[in-house]
Amino acid sequence: MRSKARLIGSLGQPVLFLVALGYGFGPMYARAGEGDYLQFLAPGIILMSILFTGMFNGIEIIWDKQFGFLKETLAAPVSRFSIVLGRTLGGASVALMQGLIVMGIAMIVGFRPDSFILIIPAILIMFLVALIFTALGTAIASTLEDMHGFQLIMNFLIMPTFFLSGAIFPLEGLPGAISVITKINPLSYGVDGLRQTLTGLGIHSYDLNLLILLFTLIIFLSIGSYLFSRIEV
Repeated sequence: MRSKARLIGSLGQPVLFLVALGYGFGPMYARAGEGDYLQFLAPGIILMSILFTGMFNGIEIIWDKQFGFLKETLAAPVSRFSIVLGRTLGGASVALMQGLIVMGIAMIVGFRPDSFILIIPAILIMFLVALIFTALGTAIASTLEDMHGFQLIMNFLIMPTFFLSGAIFPLEGLPGAISVITKINPLSYGVDGLRQTLTGLGIHSYDLNLLILLFTLIIFLSIGSYLFSRIEV
């Protein structure tokens, strides 16, 4: 029941953004000579669903701490890095499935990739983003004992990460401080990579976006592994 409620909740917000923003701002975007806003918006909303699902996957660690399951997991004859990697892969797979569902919904409401074969390299970008933010959620949860504290931190991180990623507005011509934040925001490169792959509207090359995402993944996995290794139960 809890998983069903979480699924409905995590799908509701992306669908609302697609419909409300896509059709609400679409006419203004078109009058400004920028084309179809839904084509611009959909890649960012797809990654929004992955961001939310991946980050909140960390809450499972806190659940396991509270109910004693984590102690049994840590007693297994495997390294803690292997446990973190397994959790990250599992959570990222769920987040990827969520993103694919939102992509299907986006196509139903009018989004069209330049070519359906481009979905294959797009899935690689989506999976890397899922791995990055699942690893980040795991790292944060490894330092916390309280579920409410985790939710507060997630809400504080998720919305700025999403809004300052170029998901709903172009990143060109932003004020200096905001521009710097977008450049160090890993989701910016995920959104740009997915948008370029599916619609050809990206700023950077596919290879550069991929390289930055891979580098970020290594950093977050290393941090998550280190923090998880320090858990005492």
